[in-house]
Order: sequence, then C-alpha cells, then structure tokens
Amino acid sequence: MNGGFLSQYFAGVAVKRLSAVEADATKSHQHEYNGITAMKAFMGEPAYGVKNTFPARFIWFGGENEGITEEAFATWYQSRKLPRSEYRLYFPTTPVSELADIGDLLVVARQTDGNMLIIIARAGSTVENQLLWLFGFSYIVGQTFETQQIEGTRDLQVDYVVRYILEELGIEPEEPDTPQLDQHLEQFGGAFPSTAVFSALARAIVNIAPQDDPDAALVNLMDTEERLFLRLERHIVAKRLDQGFMTADGADVESFFQFSLSVQNRRKSRVGHALENHLAWIFDSIGLRYQRGAETENRKKPDFLFPGKTEYDLPSFPATSLSMLGVKSTCKDRWRQVLAEANRIQRKHLLTLEPGISTNQTNEMKASELQLVLPASLHRTYTPEQQGWLFSVRDFVAMIKEKERR
Repeated sequence: MNGGFLSQYFAGVAVKRLSAVEADATKSHQHEYNGITAMKAFMGEPAYGVKNTFPARFIWFGGENEGITEEAFATWYQSRKLPRSEYRLYFPTTPVSELADIGDLLVVARQTDGNMLIIIARAGSTVENQLLWLFGFSYIVGQTFETQQIEGTRDLQVDYVVRYILEELGIEPEEPDTPQLDQHLEQFGGAFPSTAVFSALARAIVNIAPQDDPDAALVNLMDTEERLFLRLERHIVAKRLDQGFMTADGADVESFFQFSLSVQNRRKSRVGHALENHLAWIFDSIGLRYQRGAETENRKKPDFLFPGKTEYDLPSFPATSLSMLGVKSTCKDRWRQVLAEANRIQRKHLLTLEPGISTNQTNEMKASELQLVLPASLHRTYTPEQQGWLFSVRDFVAMIKEKERR
C-alpha cells in the first residue's frame, strides 16, 4: 500500500553539530545560527533588511525517553549588504534552546506547509541516528551546515519505518485514500475488534508466505494492520468528537483528557500484541516448536520460549538447545527487562521494530549477551558497524532450526 512520500512533509533540511559558541549562545542573548548559501534553496533569499519569519516547533531529544516541545518562531535574514552576504537564523529563548549542548545535532527542517521544525538531539542518541537516516545524511556530521532537498533519491516512501520516525516528531502521516480498506472494516460496525481478529484480517489481506521471506512478511503484516487500525480509529475518533465534550455546566475537560489518553494507550498496547500475533503465525507456518508466555524463574514470562516449558524445566535438557525471544515494538531503555527472563538461557534474543538504536545501546546489549533481532529492511537505519552484528528474522529462524536438528 502506498503511504505517500517524505516530500509531502518536507521541502529541505539542514544539519550540523552545535559548536561551543552556538551552544553558549543558546544561553545568552545572541540566539542565532549562521546559515550557508545552500539553505537558500528551501529557506528563500531575502534581501538585506528583510526578515522572513516562520512559525516553528522546537523539539529537544535527550536520552532514550527524554523530550520536550515548544511552539515559537524562527527568522531567516541576510545580515550583510551586497556584495557581501551572510545568512542567519534567529530564534527566541525556549526550554529547548536552554537544553542545547556542545556537539548536539541541530536539524533545521522547512516543512511544505511553510512551518519549520528545529530539532536538537543529544549526540550519540537513538533519535540522532533516526534523523540522520531519515533525511539522508551520513553519521559523520561537522560544525558546518549540510543540506538536503527532499526530492529524487532522498524522497523516501512513507513505510512503517518512516512513519515511526515522523510520529516521534509529532507529525501524523496522512493516510492515502484507500476505500478498499473501508470494505474490510465494515464488518466491525464502527467498533474496535480484538487484536487477534485485527491481525487475522491483516494476514488475509496480505496473503504472503512467510516461509519464503519471514522478514518481508512481518513488515508487510505490521504495516497493513497499522493502516487498518488508523483508518478505523479515524472513523471512531471523528464520531466521538462530533458528539462533543460539553455538559450542562460547560466543557467537560476531564472527559476529553480521558478520551485522549485512551486513544494513546490503545495505540501503544495494540502494536505490541499485533507484533507477537504475527510472529507466532510466522513461527507456526515455518513449523518451529515454541511456547508463548511460558513461566520461568521468579514468575517471569518470556514472550517466546523455544522449544517450550517442558524442555526448559527438564534439568537433563541441554541449556544450549534452549532459546528465548523477547518482543518489544520499541526498545527505549526497556530492553534490560529481557535480561531477567529465562535464567537457564545465557544468550538471549530481543526482536524490535525500532529503527536506528544508538551505538551506545547496542554495545550495552552485546556486553549483556543480548542479541538484537530486526526485520532485514530495518537494518539500513543502523550504522555499517552495527549492521554486521544484527540478526534478521530469517537469521533467528535458521538458528532455531539448527538447534532443533541437534
């Protein structure tokens, strides 16, 4: 299914690392970044004395779970009289600018609606990796702006990975007009079915054989179910908004907040269940032996235990023939939870759909004997050094099959 392209959202992007002067400036009264000539292609070319001011959303990403957003403005102007030229980007004091530090990644993005995104990401963070991959920059960035216009080879199709990063930036990707999806959703009568039912519908639509390519099967199934869910959610939320949140005493703010929170919670919990559902179907189709949610020590329950609890509880069964797979749609800092599951298994495996996890995080995983598993198409969002270590779904399946043959 075609989900559109990145050029629907961005006209051009510039990135650099904050220098000592610029990082200090965010805490003083200067509030400017020096631009470069190449930025004129998407920022415009104002004459001396003319200031182009844009609505701007400032975002700061710190560690794996830190982030703040502030609405403000940014001004692009020419600070020198001809024949000289020097373009600068002025910004006001915000909580985002006050958190900037030397070496952090600065992203200046001009959106197609005329607004701007100004993002500061902590050096070495997962979000930094994701932004550099999304906008087509190398992982080596200096203190001078580099630019990309979002066109041609950089105009990525909005697939599962791109949509994930856009949502992290607070951008809700537009869904294409796909009336055929509505035909499938009519059977639910405007209400959410169980995740198992939704997952089964996605598999019926995709009609793919996981034995041939388990990696592509998993991504296609998750992408299809995501689109089905978002389309049904749009209908249900629109209907609730039409009803309004008014009472005889005025606006029912509490009910509105509760409804908004329920929407967000449903999204988060559904993705994890869907991922497990589709993995179980893939393992069943391939004929792997496993048990889902089997209890091990200290009442811990690995998402998948291979070949099963009976073998795990049998002291004479070799520990080297046992495997476990934790499943988390996004890792953040939660990957450490997997380390406490299934004590008999020394080398554990974790499958995620999170793109571009930081090198610091993956190095910690290696040191903890945790092997990261991702669909093959997500490997491209990692550095070349990381890619050589990652497992694909096919790699994991091959490992389990090899253990079954022993």
